Amino acid sequence: MKWIVAVIRPEKLTDVKQALAQAGVGKMTVTNVIGCGQQGGYTENYRGAEMEINLVKKVKLEIAVNDAYVDITVRTIMDTAFTGNIGDGKIFVLPLERCIRVRTEEEGPEAIG
Repeated sequence: MKWIVAVIRPEKLTDVKQALAQAGVGKMTVTNVIGCGQQGGYTENYRGAEMEINLVKKVKLEIAVNDAYVDITVRTIMDTAFTGNIGDGKIFVLPLERCIRVRTEEEGPEAIG
């Protein structure tokens, strides 16, 4: 079992969700986040004053998958979130030690599915 965390552009969320659903991955948690990375930020005019915005809006996807779905999940996110520009995002794959479905008390891969 793996815990996949992806930080992507907000405008790519709908496309990524649809592509993941077609790949058989439909369960995820989505959070609006702000942060900075290689993209660094941008400059904006606000009420006549120039402001440097160094925290950029992103979307964080958190997806628990069984080992058989790791590669397809990562590849789908990469292919769908790609624009070729700085700020496309990052994907982190972490080991998932334990997963428990609260309603049924199932554990392990059955709890993810």
